[in-house]
Amino acid sequence: MTSLPEGYSYGPYHDGPDPLASPADLREAMDEIGRDVMSGSSPRSALEELLRRGTARTAGLDELTRRVWQRRSEIQRRHSLDGTLQEVRRLLDEGLDAERAALFPDPSDDARFREAQLDALPPGTAAAVRDLAGYDWTSETGRQNYERIRELLGQELLESRFEGMKQALRGTTPEDVERVNQMLADLNALLSAHAQGFSDVDERFAEFMRRHGEFFPENPRTIDELIDVLAARSAAAQRMLNSMTPEQRAELAELSQQAFGDPRLAQQLSTLDSQLRALRPGEDWTSSARFRGNDPLGLGEGVQAMTDLAELDALAEQLSQAYPGARLEDIDLEALERQLGDDAGVDARRLAELERELRAQGVFERAPDGSLRLSPKALRRLGETALADVVRTLRGRTGERDTTSAGAAGEPTGSTRAWQFGDTQPWAVSRTVRNAVLRTATEGSRGSVRLDVSDVEVVETEHRSRAAVALCVDTSWSMVQEGRWLPMKRTALALHQLISTRFRGDALQLITFGRHAAPVELSELVGLEGAWEQGTNAHHALLLAGRHLRRHPDAQPVVLMVTDGEPTAHLEPDGHAEFDYPPSPRTLLKTLSEVDRIAKLGAALTVFRLGDDPRLARFVDLLARRSGGRVVTPDLDGLGAAVVGDYLRTRRR
Repeated sequence: MTSLPEGYSYGPYHDGPDPLASPADLREAMDEIGRDVMSGSSPRSALEELLRRGTARTAGLDELTRRVWQRRSEIQRRHSLDGTLQEVRRLLDEGLDAERAALFPDPSDDARFREAQLDALPPGTAAAVRDLAGYDWTSETGRQNYERIRELLGQELLESRFEGMKQALRGTTPEDVERVNQMLADLNALLSAHAQGFSDVDERFAEFMRRHGEFFPENPRTIDELIDVLAARSAAAQRMLNSMTPEQRAELAELSQQAFGDPRLAQQLSTLDSQLRALRPGEDWTSSARFRGNDPLGLGEGVQAMTDLAELDALAEQLSQAYPGARLEDIDLEALERQLGDDAGVDARRLAELERELRAQGVFERAPDGSLRLSPKALRRLGETALADVVRTLRGRTGERDTTSAGAAGEPTGSTRAWQFGDTQPWAVSRTVRNAVLRTATEGSRGSVRLDVSDVEVVETEHRSRAAVALCVDTSWSMVQEGRWLPMKRTALALHQLISTRFRGDALQLITFGRHAAPVELSELVGLEGAWEQGTNAHHALLLAGRHLRRHPDAQPVVLMVTDGEPTAHLEPDGHAEFDYPPSPRTLLKTLSEVDRIAKLGAALTVFRLGDDPRLARFVDLLARRSGGRVVTPDLDGLGAAVVGDYLRTRRR
């Protein structure tokens, strides 16, 4: 029998998406998009802004971009590109000091001649290394350091063109050097054949990889893939040279002739660079970067730094999503994780998933003109949020009773609730018995089920008198300017949600009025952008409200008007809107006449006055007196509660 292990060890999940990861928070995302749309943004802009801003648990594109630029700045601020030159200078000085120390006790003329040779060396590092090419070292340290300089130069030059070459050539032997030179010669011959269009290039490539594939850990499968890899590295090496001072470039060029003590390496690399530049002119061969740190980088490390900078630039462009046809799937997640860590890759995946889910769940739909707009599903979600805020505000008012209860003469709503003292609604028998059974089972009692007062639930009822409701909202520029645009839209959403879910028999008409008035659908009002327009045409709005009420003669008429300005426009018989400021007597007269017509229909008119304009206050008071209605002056946070509360109060009456 196989014994089971005593314990278990757990680690990160690596095979595909994390099955335990939290799903994208669509409700939060829809709320944020809705707020932006109601503030005047288009649905597309609202979605883009959400992705830029991110969510509570996911960094947005702006934060990822900031970290990309911070990482880029750190590379340039921390490093310098003269690491190889500094290391060569150190090895040279150490070797010369050791050589002089070995020559000093020697009284021979040969020792003095050697000292004279050392004293005659030029001050430049490259020139000194060149002049010491034929020097017969006395000191073993000096000889080893000089050989190390040649080996280092060869390794760094190869590392700058072939990633990983420096590690592969530690302790280079003459056979290794010859093998590298042969590889470079074959590579240049292969690239030349490709450039000339030889028909057997594929066969040559296969033979080249068979002989020299150990030098290419990327394992390219075609000659084009090989050229892409080499050209990217060669272009990074050129950008590194561009970033050096002219003196550093000249010294490095001279030192490269001493690589491995064989000038063929520098010549082959120069030929390789020329061919790659001709084959891939689209690579960045000309830019440069300023490095101002104190941490010196060797040639291979410098090329890697330039590669990192190029990768960070590409990531910044991908994260900007500013180019035509941009998609979050364009972001190179491997590069992002390589530069910023695994958390950044997780955030980018979550953003892409959020965008896909928002589109897949039908949050957006195409309008007839081809633009995006919020779908009915999204509008319902926004309405639920707006109504929930209103309900919390209404319940928070002191001295107010819960208005969800209704008399026994009402009709069932389909919902039940726990019995409270004084309730006269009929019992919900099945729910009551179920509660008793569950309570008895939980208590562990045996025998018969006994009812307790806590088990009782009653059927919710409400009066079903039908209402025709016209909500007229001011859309003049002052509503935008004074920050009343978003509260106005949230108010319309809350009222629409209440009527469409609780009072489905009521007929709601949304009417906007600026210079002109117009009946609008909820989606149009939510997506309405503020525009500079003079005129507050309450006359036209009331005219449309009266038309709506007359279409429903069997319903209780209710007119709700939200405005922050006195009427400054009226509608002429030809459909032209006449604007005057201050309001002309004709505008006031036509507006009051329309109020009188609505009053004759028995409509309850409530005006919600925003702002403290004395002229507006006097006029709306006059409207209320003429119509037998009332004026409410809520603050912006209480506008939705005031409108919904007044609708419920009027409906109960």
